[in-house]
Amino acid sequence: MDWHLLIAQLLNGLQLGLLLFLLASGLTLIFGIMDFINLSHGSFYMLGAFVCATLVEVTGSFLAAVVMAVIVVFLAGALVERFIARRIYRHDHLDHVLVTFGLILVFDTLAHLVWGSAGAAIALPGMLNGRVEVAGFVMPTYRIVIIFAGLAVAAGLSLLVTRSRLGMLIRAGASDRGMVTALGVNIDRLYLVVFAIGAAMAGLAGMLIAPITEASIGMGNEIIIVAFVVVIVGGIGSIRGAFYSAILIGFIDTLGRSYLDDLLGLFLSNQASETAAPALSAMMIYILMAGILAFRPRGLFPPAGANR
Repeated sequence: MDWHLLIAQLLNGLQLGLLLFLLASGLTLIFGIMDFINLSHGSFYMLGAFVCATLVEVTGSFLAAVVMAVIVVFLAGALVERFIARRIYRHDHLDHVLVTFGLILVFDTLAHLVWGSAGAAIALPGMLNGRVEVAGFVMPTYRIVIIFAGLAVAAGLSLLVTRSRLGMLIRAGASDRGMVTALGVNIDRLYLVVFAIGAAMAGLAGMLIAPITEASIGMGNEIIIVAFVVVIVGGIGSIRGAFYSAILIGFIDTLGRSYLDDLLGLFLSNQASETAAPALSAMMIYILMAGILAFRPRGLFPPAGANR
């Protein structure tokens, strides 16, 4: 076995898992606290990538662009919550799906009008565009940056949820929304803050991946389904569950695409294994979700006291 290749694939899986966590953490809070299905959550992922690309051109600094773009996406999320999402919280889930699907079309159309159909590339500064050698293994510098940024944000979000008053309200809301309201908490303000934080987290994920894949119209639509799988596997409303399930799914997806054809080649012909492997690797995370739902319907790490 080529250990260098295996380590590279594990790092790719960790990178994918952390990006999925950034996207899914806000989604699980919105779904867990508000019982709101937000299909347009991936649009903030796309918005973050495009806004960051524009700000890099204006400021010439990738770091400054990321900070400012996070604020922009936070404000965009607050506006969407205040004027659109808040009006349909009490409606059934079908209305949530229809309205947020409409928001996807609106965001995609606006992105097309503002940035065009070609997308936008983000040029990394020289210090992030090189390679680092660790113990004889060469890794792209930017991949290390993504991993450390994802871990830092995960740690910060964990502290926010477990050690702050806002986090206490978030955890209480995920477990029993009725009790939070009965205690006199301004539920509208809590919903707005949670929704905006979730949008900012999704936007940050888009900013981090854009230098690799470029910002493109509809990029969030391709990953939002996987983010929902992360939420369901981890447990709706659980930050810890979102983190562990995102890392697990990142490893399964990456290693499955890399090694499943070799594994199938032990039992099938080369042609059959090469044909079946891509389809099976794409199915693996959904098979995992089905298995989790069969044995742990509330997910691997449901919020304490969750009654849904």
